[in-house]
Amino acid sequence: MTIENVYHALYVSTLVALSVMTLLCLVRAIRGPRIADRVVAVNMICTLTLAMICVLALMYGEGYLIDVGLVYALIGFLAVVVLCKVYMGVALERREKREQQAVENTQTEGGDAHA
Repeated sequence: MTIENVYHALYVSTLVALSVMTLLCLVRAIRGPRIADRVVAVNMICTLTLAMICVLALMYGEGYLIDVGLVYALIGFLAVVVLCKVYMGVALERREKREQQAVENTQTEGGDAHA
């Protein structure tokens, strides 16, 4: 068994392990239960995909894949920032809605006491 075969087996086993971890993160992203769990799972999927791209670059000896990995890392970072921004907007809208309902409930209770 040559050293190239050992490295190839190491790369393949690493890719399999990273793929399994990516699938587990996908399950966490779908099931939740909280929004923070989903955002962290999406971020982890991006990181694991970046690691797979780097392993493939080593496996095939192609330097351009490192550049692809860097671009993917930037896109993944922007995706997580956008997700956080969207979820923060949703959370703020829900809070405002609850506060408006609380004010309306207080007003109706106060109006009933005077009648």
